[in-house]
Amino acid sequence: MVFYEPDKRDRELLPHDPFKAFVAPRPIGWVSTVDPDGAVNLAPYSYFNAVSDKPPTVMFSSSGPKDSVTFAAATGEFVWNMATWDLRTHMNETSATLPRGESEFERAGLAMAPSTLVAPPRVAAAPVAFECRVTQTVEVGVNLVTFGEVVGVHVDERYVVDGIFDITRVKPIARCGYRGDYAVVESLFQMVRPDFDS
Repeated sequence: MVFYEPDKRDRELLPHDPFKAFVAPRPIGWVSTVDPDGAVNLAPYSYFNAVSDKPPTVMFSSSGPKDSVTFAAATGEFVWNMATWDLRTHMNETSATLPRGESEFERAGLAMAPSTLVAPPRVAAAPVAFECRVTQTVEVGVNLVTFGEVVGVHVDERYVVDGIFDITRVKPIARCGYRGDYAVVESLFQMVRPDFDS
């Protein structure tokens, strides 16, 4: 067992920082935003997750003030769109660095769908989307972490089976570290907590 401090790892053993590979898989924060003038942005974030269910709250982290963070901070809103196996190449296309004002939706060949309670549009093909209102932005080192309360949920009812959202049919993809490593959810197993109160 090797021990190292994050900035002093053995670079012969670990030439590439494995931090992102250790904390995996992670949901992809496919975030759509608009600026105060109505320009639309869509970008995937490697650091994204749910942080609370009462109220339902999600977060995404950006290394510096990129468009998604600045737009969300300016308008107080964003939308999370579920990235799936079928949308993987579209999602990857939206990770390209484009000049401000150039559409990631158009570049990736994605249709927009209107949201109900917030201004940013949704990815029309995404089977799930959360409409979010920003609750706070926190600086963590060089990163800006945006927290948003989920105020509206869009779900494609085709993937609801016997009252359960079947993620094995949706096949969400997840980030697994290094440059382009991803995983897909295709199967589940269950372990019921010993003291689960039914």
